[in-house]
Amino acid sequence: MFCDRISSKKEWGRLLGERRTRLCRMAYVWSKDPSLAEDLVQEALIRALRNRKQLHDPKNLDAWLFRILHNCWQDHLRHQARTRPLDDLPEPSFLYHPEEIQGRSEEIARVRSAVAALPEGQRQVLTLVDLEGLSYAQVAAVLDIPIGTVMSRLCRARGRLREILGNFDASSDPEREGVQLRRVK
Repeated sequence: MFCDRISSKKEWGRLLGERRTRLCRMAYVWSKDPSLAEDLVQEALIRALRNRKQLHDPKNLDAWLFRILHNCWQDHLRHQARTRPLDDLPEPSFLYHPEEIQGRSEEIARVRSAVAALPEGQRQVLTLVDLEGLSYAQVAAVLDIPIGTVMSRLCRARGRLREILGNFDASSDPEREGVQLRRVK
């Protein structure tokens, strides 16, 4: 069993720490609040460490962690009654480096707005597949939905983004050559 080979909490802490940035990015995509994202990730990592014996296959570590994070997010939504408008949200400091966004802030705002306009289910699938690199099967496990639903939500999300963004094409800019959403996974 995987958890028997990694017996120390220190080793588990290292494994979980290596994935913290990706978890923070996903939590921010869901919550739109950097502070809440940090809280969700902290809770997810505590739960993962506490329940580490439930993980039997190291290949499933990322999907398992994202599933725990998703459960933390769902728990938060159940206990949270109020919402904040998107305009009031602070910019996340941990997602982008200043040199990456210099000169592209309008495009970034346009893409963020387009992604935020997607229904939650489509937004979750799109970010897990295209930003986090999870397979369809892993996303299905994280969100507890059939793989066919993952595929249809992803197709609809990408189609809707094409509609919203119109002629926006990252491949036409030589600086961003090769930056495109993956089509197949």
